Amino acid sequence: MTAKKLRMLVLFGGRSGEHEVSLRSARSVLSQLDPQKHEVIPVGVTHDGRWLAGDDILGRFERRELAGLAPVTFIPEPGNWTLYGWEPGKPLHTWQQVDLVFPLIHGTFGEDGTLQGLLELMEIPYVSCGVLASSAGMDKGIFKDVMRSQGVPVVDWIVVTGTQIAEDPQGMLDACEKLGPYPLFTKPANLGSSVGISKCRSRSDLIEGLMDAARYDRRILIERGIDAREIEVSVLGNDDPDASVPGEVIPGDEFYSYRAKYLDDSSRLIIPAELDESLSAELRGLAVQAFKALDGAGMVRADFLLERGSNRIYLNEVNTIPGFTSISMYPKLWGASGVPYPVLLERLIALALERHQEKRRLIRRYEA
Repeated sequence: MTAKKLRMLVLFGGRSGEHEVSLRSARSVLSQLDPQKHEVIPVGVTHDGRWLAGDDILGRFERRELAGLAPVTFIPEPGNWTLYGWEPGKPLHTWQQVDLVFPLIHGTFGEDGTLQGLLELMEIPYVSCGVLASSAGMDKGIFKDVMRSQGVPVVDWIVVTGTQIAEDPQGMLDACEKLGPYPLFTKPANLGSSVGISKCRSRSDLIEGLMDAARYDRRILIERGIDAREIEVSVLGNDDPDASVPGEVIPGDEFYSYRAKYLDDSSRLIIPAELDESLSAELRGLAVQAFKALDGAGMVRADFLLERGSNRIYLNEVNTIPGFTSISMYPKLWGASGVPYPVLLERLIALALERHQEKRRLIRRYEA
């Protein structure tokens, strides 16, 4: 692989509310990859899950002009790294050979372990976390369970299902309000980019927030609200990861909502965050601790809440495929830590190949 260009499939789009964010991430990554080192194979995934390839694929996804693009697919067979073209009723035909996959699909069916499971079945190298870290990091309720078991502080929460809300709405509202006084936050358990998140100041807000979150996921997380600064730390590595300088988000909205992140320019990023050295070191240490607790690989962005007044730290969530847009914190934090965007991409690719080689040494059958 090192003697020739690496044939790298960059996968974007996807079946989640973060589809458009993924397109922006792909635009940034594709503009920074070194064409002398990599033969890039861009593939888009539609809202209904079709994998498509063709000329100007990203531009056509951005313009929603998908007619005439070629359907492509993988076969989940170990060692078969062929991307196939296909048409209904016709045999598969080779579209491209692939050496590595760089997934940029945020949210469900991309960041939650499902895509990683396909890539593991193929035994192909891929950037970022494996099945376990991806799925546990994606589900906000399970993630908090894991973090609490590892001594990482998290804000009090409960998880309810859409079925529970429908069967016992009064009981679910009462359970939510036992977390503490308003405001409370409602969130889809499995989504990112603040899609479906509501800040609820009253019971009527809570009802609306639960209904909105239930549009995106069957599991809804309800969390006690705290008055806090929003601090983020980027982690890079495999078994011995490094943490970036912390950065602070000053939301243009009441919290760092989807609109504040992507639709207006009123939010501000302070990099590095204005923190004393000991607090910064504690945040960086907790980010690495969370990464290792999940058995992370490649990259993770850890998002913290720093309570005003007390300076108590709470880990809010991690993102195993964080945003790579031109305004995203993950690459910006590494840039401020001395790792420019193009170098960061090369480090991630090298980490993916390193993890793949490590897994290849494992024995897959019993030997006495």
